[in-house]
Amino acid sequence: MEVSLIFRIAAVGILVAMLNQVLKHSGRDEQAFLISLAGLILVLTWIIPYIYDLFVMIRDLFTF
Repeated sequence: MEVSLIFRIAAVGILVAMLNQVLKHSGRDEQAFLISLAGLILVLTWIIPYIYDLFVMIRDLFTF
């Protein structure tokens, strides 16, 4: 796993948290939820290939 991926995830988390707070205080709870959902989907698209590689490595480890 690359260190830059961890920094990108942290940056998205900070940005989503800030936008979420601003939108909630202005009374736009629906948009805050959509921003949170978009951030989650973005991070998941970055992480899914690593999870797939992990499962392939575990499968190869236990095949005889």
